[in-house]
Amino acid sequence: MTAPVFVVEPDALGPARITLSGPEGRHAVSVRRLQVGEEIVLTDGQGRGAHGVVAAVDGKDTLEVDVTGVREEPAPHPRITVVQALPKGDRGELAVETMTEVGVDAIVPWAASRCITQWKGDRGAKSLAKWRSTAREAAKQARRLRFPDIAELVTTRQLAPLLAGAAFAAVLHEEGSEPLASAGLPADGDIVLVVGPEGGVSPEELDALAAAGAKPYRLGASVLRTSTAGVAATALLLGRTGRWG
Repeated sequence: MTAPVFVVEPDALGPARITLSGPEGRHAVSVRRLQVGEEIVLTDGQGRGAHGVVAAVDGKDTLEVDVTGVREEPAPHPRITVVQALPKGDRGELAVETMTEVGVDAIVPWAASRCITQWKGDRGAKSLAKWRSTAREAAKQARRLRFPDIAELVTTRQLAPLLAGAAFAAVLHEEGSEPLASAGLPADGDIVLVVGPEGGVSPEELDALAAAGAKPYRLGASVLRTSTAGVAATALLLGRTGRWG
């Protein structure tokens, strides 16, 4: 069985023996029921991971890990960011979960004009926290050492600097004249994909995004839901850029 992944603070990965405690230790001991001699991976979520073996278990929430090796995962090239319009219900967490498992590097929540869901006040803070928690747990499940960044909610106007600074920017749209599968892609820099809401990207938003450097591209003959379009596009780009090679 593949060794499970648990998160530690960056400065905890130095010693030859590491103590895992708190919520992560409780999950390892009381939920996963790890025993002495079992393999485990500890990561800071920023690209560094320590592989080891459980050396001791203490109570219900603490274990000691003897480190057998430390690995550095380089920063990805090119970096893939998905700007995700807010879906209805729990489809936002579904989109975050599956994009994280596939390998996206960053997700930016977007308050598009046709979004039914609104993030305001406490609800917005709780929703963002849920997206971040979902990404963290999905990254652990996928055995990632580098977790995706989940940004603050942005408006269409606030997207402009991100799109303008990208090496390649695209809006996924069924009326795009060019398929994403044949678009010219950079070897380095940032690739930014914009995924609209269920009601589609408004003409005014398409104009604003185009002015910032994001052309419309289509994925294929079928129209995907907002919660799956980013997953399909990320997988396509990971293959085309060689990151899945």
